[in-house]
Amino acid sequence: MSELVPGGNLPLPGGGVTVRVPGPFDVSALITDDSGKVRGDADFVFYNQPSAPGARLHGDTLTVDPPRLRSGATRVTVVVSPADPGTPLGRLPAPVLQVTDPGGRPIARFAPPRPGPETVLLLAEVYRRGGDWKLRALGQGYADGLAGLARDFGVDVIEDATPSPARRTAVPPMPSAPPMPTARSTMQTLSALTVPDFPSPDPDGFLGPVNSARADVGSPPVTLDPRLASAAGAHASAMAAAGRLGVQGPGGVSVYQRITATGYAYITVGEHLVSGPRTPAEFVAYCLRTEGARRTLLDAAFTHAAVASVSGGRSGGTYWTALWARPLAPGDLPRTAAEVVDLTNRERVRAGLRPLAADPTLTTAAQSYSTDMAARAFYSHTSPEGTQPWDRAAAAGSRMRAIGENIACGQRSPAEVVEGWMNSPGHRANILKRDFTHMGIGFAGGGPAGTYWTQLFGG
Repeated sequence: MSELVPGGNLPLPGGGVTVRVPGPFDVSALITDDSGKVRGDADFVFYNQPSAPGARLHGDTLTVDPPRLRSGATRVTVVVSPADPGTPLGRLPAPVLQVTDPGGRPIARFAPPRPGPETVLLLAEVYRRGGDWKLRALGQGYADGLAGLARDFGVDVIEDATPSPARRTAVPPMPSAPPMPTARSTMQTLSALTVPDFPSPDPDGFLGPVNSARADVGSPPVTLDPRLASAAGAHASAMAAAGRLGVQGPGGVSVYQRITATGYAYITVGEHLVSGPRTPAEFVAYCLRTEGARRTLLDAAFTHAAVASVSGGRSGGTYWTALWARPLAPGDLPRTAAEVVDLTNRERVRAGLRPLAADPTLTTAAQSYSTDMAARAFYSHTSPEGTQPWDRAAAAGSRMRAIGENIACGQRSPAEVVEGWMNSPGHRANILKRDFTHMGIGFAGGGPAGTYWTQLFGG
């Protein structure tokens, strides 16, 4: 069974899959095509409308049979919201996605970062890439609730002046589904986009309040970077054209790939993707009052930033992309690897085990594999050519008999990646395996997930 992290994906077996989210949650699904838009009533699956072609909801369990989805469907997005309307997800147990194959065998598990004030969470998506279907972990929250979610999927929500009370609200439905607020699908054509001068955002409206807030908590100021501004502008334009927020835009290009395409190599990166604010000042204010976004804005690790917004698009709203990064400097990779080794060995010593020694051949293999995953946009222990961890270790010159591998993507620091591995039973078992004596660490920025980590063990 695979333990997924945000941005991680895996191929799905043939036939249907079942996803379950136990706990005090409503599970819903939105069925979309390549445009990321719902087509109509039948594209919503929720407790008042529990079935659609290829998708059926029963309690906390959603079954998806990709070949039976309606014509043109290429994505099923799994959504969770509190069963008690208006309750922030942060007050509830963390939602955990459990995925099983047609025979009931577990194939994946995803425990997203614990939500804060958000009331809706995009947990995962089943999507088609070429002729194959895959599962991707998301973990994207919406602080502005179901209305914000609906807008991003191409739905205009029209709330009644005195809506009738409902026990709970999962997804804004189409007009045929009372007692929810009425909504209608917006299949309008793309309007003209208003694109600002990306490399020169208003410094008083963005950089001023950002650096003032950073100074209040002792973080150094950030400076504007034109390469990040170019990437932010391109991604804001892509989101407006598609009419939805997302790390990946139309065509599957991620915001991180846009950054690396400008020539900016980073050691750590963060982003804010938001719709709604009208000015840079409003955007910064939104980020400062949202727990996860505030942590990113104030993170002392970042030295560069940029922001861009685009108005128009399918929904007529304003789409914002803010990027935060620190450039890759000489010595960053060995320092990062050494920190992962140190944190890993602390866990081993705490468990009464001998620390592992850094090994040059394992490090070479691990670094090459992280770079390969970022460059070729895949995430798996098996490379596209079919090589396994022991193959890569041997190719780098290792003669060790026992080989193990941990990989991860999306984490922004050594502490975050080691914590994630230790919270996963399979990865933890590798870290605490008595037979291992050496390890190598690899890190690369870029690709759909932003960061790719490899921990290669030998003994």
